[in-house]
Amino acid sequence: MEKQKCPVVRFNGYSESWKEQPLNNIFGRIRNAFVGTATPFYVKKGNFYLESNNVKDGKINKKSQIFIDDYFYLKQKDKWLKTDDLVMVQSGHVGHSAVISEELNNSAAHALIMFSDYKMQTNPHFLNYQWQTNNAKKAIEKIATGNTIRHILSSDMKEFLSFFSSYDEQTQIGNFFQNLDKFIALQEKKLGQTQYLKKAMLEKMFPKEGCKQPEIRLKGFIEDWEEKQLKDISFKVLEKNCENLYSETFTNSAQFGVISQRDFFDKDISNASNIKGYYVVKANDFIYNPRISNFAPVGPIKRNKLGRTGVVSPLYFVFRVQGVDYQFLETYFETSIWHKFMFLNGDTGARSDRLAIKDTIFMEMPIYCPTLEEQKKVGQFFKQLDRTLVLQQQQLQTLKNLKQAFLEKMFV
Repeated sequence: MEKQKCPVVRFNGYSESWKEQPLNNIFGRIRNAFVGTATPFYVKKGNFYLESNNVKDGKINKKSQIFIDDYFYLKQKDKWLKTDDLVMVQSGHVGHSAVISEELNNSAAHALIMFSDYKMQTNPHFLNYQWQTNNAKKAIEKIATGNTIRHILSSDMKEFLSFFSSYDEQTQIGNFFQNLDKFIALQEKKLGQTQYLKKAMLEKMFPKEGCKQPEIRLKGFIEDWEEKQLKDISFKVLEKNCENLYSETFTNSAQFGVISQRDFFDKDISNASNIKGYYVVKANDFIYNPRISNFAPVGPIKRNKLGRTGVVSPLYFVFRVQGVDYQFLETYFETSIWHKFMFLNGDTGARSDRLAIKDTIFMEMPIYCPTLEEQKKVGQFFKQLDRTLVLQQQQLQTLKNLKQAFLEKMFV
């Protein structure tokens, strides 16, 4: 018997139950994009070749672009995608889908399932957003095969069940989520622009090697910056947690800064019996983590902004500053100015994921400093920029959470 249901949230004027139908009732053709044994001839510029890497989270992105020559493109003419066709990733991140836009009409594709030739009036965006719900994702996962790499078959998708309302309601829902996606894209663009601004200012508001002044300065400052060594403005923290006065262990994450070990790993790695030899870290102390990553090619230096005292592993280098603005120095270590010194004086040795550098050498790191007044101004500039970034990230996450909440409430 045909299953009928209704979503929790609906637009005014709609009350009919939704009908569950197999996709074979909706599309005249559900098939794989070109897979064949023939190897395509890739070219630097030619016909865009739509692949699974271009399909993610309901959208098609062209950040990663592959092009094929005219000969190979024309060989697939019977499988060219048309405007409003749907595609779905069939291997790897299975289930991710997207609607073919007018811009991609007559595109060739690879490693995707194609849904075309509608048998009944259907809004493609309605179906695309429905496949982004948790219920649809779980249902797709059930028919996927493979352990390491997941796969779905076009034959299975023919029998895949989805819910359908009237075409008018489908259109209303599709338009609603398209508009919501536009807001999300706008917020992502704003965030990207602010991130780019910060990156540019980090490069231009600190002097390059051999220079005594940065390219861009805040108004009112003209004096040369002074080159100092890290040991001139700080000292290594040698205090250890010998009496177990402190129980909270900190971690220095390249991506998240100084955070509690429990928050980073979701559990305590250390315990009271093994942290007596750990270094004590007070508020505003700096920590160098020698672990190399994509986020920190020579390891990160971060400030303890938690407002409390904790301990860190002796693998870390802890130093306490004096006579310098905390925020300025924290921002300084976000630049790449000091990386060359670390590359020249450090050694990865047997541990390719860690940079080894002697403490005495580390403390000789050159630090370019303006007057304390200018330091404070520069520090405040970047602090405000960071606040803007946090606010924009929160706004973006709120929109994404809102979208997901509506997806669960506006579909069966």
